Amino acid sequence: MPAWCSIATRHEMRRTFAAFLAGLALFVLTGLPALAQLPIASDTSGGNTLGENNQRVLPISEAFPWHVSEAEPGRFQVVFNPAPEHYLYRHAFGFRLRTGDEEAQIDFRLPPGLEKTDQFFGDIIAYYEHVAAELDIGRDIPAGALLLIEFQGCADWGFCYPPQQAEFELPSR
Repeated sequence: MPAWCSIATRHEMRRTFAAFLAGLALFVLTGLPALAQLPIASDTSGGNTLGENNQRVLPISEAFPWHVSEAEPGRFQVVFNPAPEHYLYRHAFGFRLRTGDEEAQIDFRLPPGLEKTDQFFGDIIAYYEHVAAELDIGRDIPAGALLLIEFQGCADWGFCYPPQQAEFELPSR
């Protein structure tokens, strides 16, 4: 410390430095796990990559595209087509019907999936290819009714997307 600093200024500088170190330690302890999910390099096409294998974090709409179709009145299918080397978690699927201010769970059926050990959730059922969830909603669908679709998936190389919720406006009857 320079000779011109008073003792009070020196104590204040030490407290400020100690607070800075505490904040830095908190960032390192809490921020690094989240940063581990981010890409650390960029390829020449401008896409995000991770390391030498050139794995790119796809936008959610490319990683897990989906569409809704009506198989017959009141019976719908929500079809997902995961990108290569991407998979969806069976346990993360959920469907609800929103009409006005009310929401109701919708029962659904999924085909058998692939059993695997996942680095994030342990033993799971995964879907790597086309998967169709079958929903029985009923024939009387009010105007403005929304199908709420919940899902989550990961890339084989270690990037896990956060849980997603999408909306689809159902045709009224």
